[in-house]
Amino acid sequence: MLYAQIKNLAIVFTVRDLKRTHQFYSRTLGLPFEVADFESSYLQARLPGDVELVFLPGDVSPGATPQVVFGLANGGIDSMVAKLATAGIEIVTPVTEAPGGWSAEFRDVDGHILSLYQGGALAR
Repeated sequence: MLYAQIKNLAIVFTVRDLKRTHQFYSRTLGLPFEVADFESSYLQARLPGDVELVFLPGDVSPGATPQVVFGLANGGIDSMVAKLATAGIEIVTPVTEAPGGWSAEFRDVDGHILSLYQGGALAR
C-alpha cells in the first residue's frame, strides 16, 4: 500500500532563475529555506506538516509545474512502481536517478502526473 510508505509531500517547481525565486519566496512570503544551494542548483523550503517546496532550474512551461511528489519513507521504489504498473497505472517515467536519490512518474485516473521519490541511501 502506497499510503503506508509516504513520509512527506514535496511540491516541485521548475523556475527560470533560482536567485530570483529565492528572493521572492524568502523576502515576499517569508519562507525559511533549508537549502539555498545555487551551486547544486536547487532550493528547498520546509512547511508545517512535512510539506516541502522544491525549486529546480529549467525551462518554464506554464501548466507543467508544480508537480506533486510523494516521498517514500522506507525505499523500495522499484517494487512500488511495479505494483502500480500491475494495477494498470500508466508509468510515465520509470525509476531514474534524481537529485539525491531516485524518482518515477505515473498518471492518476485524470491524467495528472504524480511522482514518487526516495533518498539514495535507502534500498531500491
